[in-house]
Amino acid sequence: MRGERVWLFDLDNTLHNASPHIFPHINRAMREYIERHLGLDENAANRLRQDYWQRYGATLLGLIRHHAIDPRHFLHETHQFPDLARMLVFEKPLLHTLKRLPGRKILFSNAPRAYAEAVLELTGLDRHFATVYTVESLKFRPKPMPQGFRALLHAERLDPRRCIMVEDSLANLITARKLGMKTVWVSAGSRRSPYVDVQVSSVTQLPQRCGRL
Repeated sequence: MRGERVWLFDLDNTLHNASPHIFPHINRAMREYIERHLGLDENAANRLRQDYWQRYGATLLGLIRHHAIDPRHFLHETHQFPDLARMLVFEKPLLHTLKRLPGRKILFSNAPRAYAEAVLELTGLDRHFATVYTVESLKFRPKPMPQGFRALLHAERLDPRRCIMVEDSLANLITARKLGMKTVWVSAGSRRSPYVDVQVSSVTQLPQRCGRL
């Protein structure tokens, strides 16, 4: 087991703001994919997409389980961006924040690898991460499923008690906490949770809050 502190960072809505442009684009692409491949109209496809996301934590899981959809084809088709650089909303001071944080840093995202690596390169975040785990790395067992967490911990030979999970999704943090990790919730809301050690509205606030971890 490695004794150093290890940060596990989510990507979308944690290290950059995907809500204004990227998530609407992905949601539309997923709906259109479901329409084409399952023969549903727009409303039915939207309902199915949202239902699987709520039930499984990822639309992809529902499509694999119930419709035998090829996950690699689905991810490729739904993560095509005409101008990703223009769509990114990113706080450049975050680069300095990550540099200041002591310990190793791993990206742990439900996104596909090509998209995650493109975001990291465009923002300059790539030089701050020792390695990248995406949904393909986890054999399509995304967060909050504990199997994906355990696969990462085993592959990196990590003690979960030395890990800090930084996420915008409370469901994913609950799994992390149950496995023994410290947790940081990136949320501007007023809701509190016993599964959260530190809450910040932006990752740029982390250096000031490290003492509580």
